[in-house]
Amino acid sequence: MIELGVNIDHVATVRQARRTWEPDPVWAAVEAQLGGADGITVHLREDRRHIQDHDVRRLTELVHIKLNLEMAATDEMINLAIESTPQMVMLVPEGRQEVTTEGGLDVAGQKDHMARAVTRLRDAGLTVSAFIDPEPEQIDTAAECGFSVCEIHTGTYAEIFHQTGRDAEHPKVRSELDRIDAAGRQIRQTGMRFNAGHGLNYYNVQPIAALEGIRELHIGHSIVARSMYVGIRSAVAEMKRLMREAADR
Repeated sequence: MIELGVNIDHVATVRQARRTWEPDPVWAAVEAQLGGADGITVHLREDRRHIQDHDVRRLTELVHIKLNLEMAATDEMINLAIESTPQMVMLVPEGRQEVTTEGGLDVAGQKDHMARAVTRLRDAGLTVSAFIDPEPEQIDTAAECGFSVCEIHTGTYAEIFHQTGRDAEHPKVRSELDRIDAAGRQIRQTGMRFNAGHGLNYYNVQPIAALEGIRELHIGHSIVARSMYVGIRSAVAEMKRLMREAADR
């Protein structure tokens, strides 16, 4: 059954604007859980622009659903992940100037480094995911490196969906969906788990949720944005309803 992981980074973004203790991302995580979230995702960036080290520690202690820690494959982040023991670690590319993660991780271009990082994390008992574009070479290399999960970057799909008038049947949208679907089949054939995320919202999520074999969607910005008007519980519940509706067709 398809699951929803809610990214709460932007709750921390609001907090860091004033460097106070509110709004508390941990409280947001509890509210997301009460709304039906199956997991919580946070991205601990090297510049600590939103989520902080103490957030990760408190989340692992206080949240009763699985925690997915997004991070760069650096020694500092690997050590922190091993110490904090989230349920899943997702290795992502990271640029200091980007507003949010732009594009997938180039696993094929840094295979040896990725393999060493995955080995350290797996030896510590952590499930390791790669955030990659829907490209066959990246998927094959991720499997060779020992990743257990591939999360397909859906940002291109989301952008095309918006540019073509939110028409799920537009040829350009269908072409990108076919590319993601093919990537999902390849991922599953290698024995890895097929997840997806980035840029998904209440209007474009269902075609992705309907793809065969998809296990989890990780969604943040649109849920946090809607929660400003309806609250986190309601925003999470509506997103999960849309996902389950599409997956059950």
